[in-house]
Amino acid sequence: MCPYILVHWDYECNCNGHARRCRFNMELYKLSGRASGGVCLKCRHYTAGRHCHYCREGYYRDPTKPITHKKACKPCDCHPVGASGKTCNQTSGQCPCKDGVTGTTCNRCAKGYQQSRSHIAPCIRIPRVVTAVQAMEAVDAEPGRAEQCGRCRAGARTLNLNKFCSRDYVIMGRVVGREAAGGEGWARLALSVQAVYKRAPRSRLRRGNVALYVRNVDIACKCPKIKINKSYLILGVEKEGSSSGFPGLTVGDRTLLLEWRDDWHRRIRRLQRRAINCH
Repeated sequence: MCPYILVHWDYECNCNGHARRCRFNMELYKLSGRASGGVCLKCRHYTAGRHCHYCREGYYRDPTKPITHKKACKPCDCHPVGASGKTCNQTSGQCPCKDGVTGTTCNRCAKGYQQSRSHIAPCIRIPRVVTAVQAMEAVDAEPGRAEQCGRCRAGARTLNLNKFCSRDYVIMGRVVGREAAGGEGWARLALSVQAVYKRAPRSRLRRGNVALYVRNVDIACKCPKIKINKSYLILGVEKEGSSSGFPGLTVGDRTLLLEWRDDWHRRIRRLQRRAINCH
C-alpha cells in the first residue's frame, strides 16, 4: 500500500507493490461510491493501470505468479520477422503472426509452409507435388468389398536442380478439357502447353495442344488431383508415353505435377541456367 500525495481522507492506494506513490482523484472517488479514489503513479515492473494491476504493452501476465510479484509480467518477445507486431495477448502471450507463421512468438513456419528469404512473407506455402501411382487394393475378407485408394506417393516437395535434370521435359500447361476414352483403363485429357522449359534433343514437344493420358484409377483416387482449367508444371519422361503406345504425354510413375504458381517462372529460369551441370 502507498499513501496519497494529497490526503483528504484516510484511505490508501492499492498498487500491488508496483508503485511508491499515488494521487487522489475526486471523480473516481465518487464513482467508486466513496470507497477509493487513488491512482497509482509510475508503475514499475512493466505494469500499468490505476492500480498497476495489468501488464503494459509488449508484456503479458505470467500465470504462475500473482500480480503482486515483481516478475508477474513477462516480455512478449515477438519474433522481429515472423510477427506482424510487438504486442501480444496479455493472457496467453500469443503474438500476432504473419501468414504461414506459427508459434507463441511467431518463430517458425506452420505445417504446409516453408521458410523464404523475404521479411514480408517469411513463410510460403509448399507447392503441392504429386506423383501418379496405381491405387492400392484393400485386402479384406468380406466379399464384395470395394477397392480402396492408397495414399499418393509424393515425389518431391520442392523443385530443385536434381528434379529438373532427371526429367526429359519440363513444361507448363493448362488442362482445358477431358476427351473421349484414351484406351482401356486410361483417360485422355486435353492439355494446352503454354511454355516449354526443357525437352529432349529429338523431341517434338512444342507449345500448343497435346493429349495427356492419365490412368482412370489415378483420377478416381485424385492421385494426381487434376482440375479442368487449372495450370500445372509438369516434369516427365517422354519414353513413358511411347512405351504405353499413346500419341501424347503420359502421366507415369516418374511424372511430377505441381499446381502452377506465378513465381515458378523465375525459379525455372534459374534452373535452366544451372542445367549445364546436369549429368
